[in-house]
Amino acid sequence: MTTLQEQFDATVAHSDRIEPRDWMPEGYRKTLVRQIAQHAHSEIIGMQPEGNWLTRAPSLRRKAILLAKVQDEAGHGLYLYSACETLGVSRLELTEMLLAGAQKYSSIFNYPTLSYADVGTIGWLVDGAAICNQVPLCRTSYGPYGRAMVRICKEESFHQRQGYELLTTMMRGTDEQRAMVQESVDRFWWPALMMFGPPDADSPNTVQSMEWGIKRNTNDDLRQRFVDMSVPQAEALGVTLPDPALRWNDERGHHDFGEPDWEEFMAVVKGNGPCNAQRIAHRRRAHDDGAWVREAALAFAERSAEESRA
Repeated sequence: MTTLQEQFDATVAHSDRIEPRDWMPEGYRKTLVRQIAQHAHSEIIGMQPEGNWLTRAPSLRRKAILLAKVQDEAGHGLYLYSACETLGVSRLELTEMLLAGAQKYSSIFNYPTLSYADVGTIGWLVDGAAICNQVPLCRTSYGPYGRAMVRICKEESFHQRQGYELLTTMMRGTDEQRAMVQESVDRFWWPALMMFGPPDADSPNTVQSMEWGIKRNTNDDLRQRFVDMSVPQAEALGVTLPDPALRWNDERGHHDFGEPDWEEFMAVVKGNGPCNAQRIAHRRRAHDDGAWVREAALAFAERSAEESRA
């Protein structure tokens, strides 16, 4: 007689989907909750760096573009929280764990946006890295997560093109604008490489996540793909990537590149980045300020249920 574990293993081995009502190992469920929650938190916290420039965008067109993008990120967070709820954890629980520091979000969002060029650089590099990381997740083994990623990846691809178009426009502008773009790229290049997580040898969850089909590529493979994608884009844009070790390797058929500062990465992950405290404080204020909305919605739902029963 086939056991539940054997059925689960066979489903994963055939690259089929695990659905919410299917049996799954507790470790698989916990890993999904951690990964999807981190992804959802990243989308919500990620609204803050670019939201910093909503009132200072240089034209109505640029403001409308940026506003639409920030709105998209909110939607991505909601898709992912909904996917996570299918695993038996509520959105409120996830938010409380984020605010308590029990769950993380992407380290990239703990860096400040110091100039308007950062809006374009985030679109090009940060969303570009997100695309490399997230497109394989459309084929993840957990159904609700994979289906949410299909729409998210389409919108992230659009965001990446928006950011690149902004930088292209600025590079055709004044010397000051070109210098602003280069300075922004210099600041965001290394944190963008860190978005894929620690090196494979230091990543405690990668092997098991790949065996379960949650992840499809290792951190280092995705990082290499991102570098190979970004170099020709940088050349077309006219900016220099801040890595003296960056060069094409004919033997490997890939670009060689330097090592990110992993001590800095770990410091940011542990809460000691430039904007960690600011990001969580802002999210906590928003959560507290929205309490009356949640209470009103709950009261309305309860009254509607009573009226239906009557």
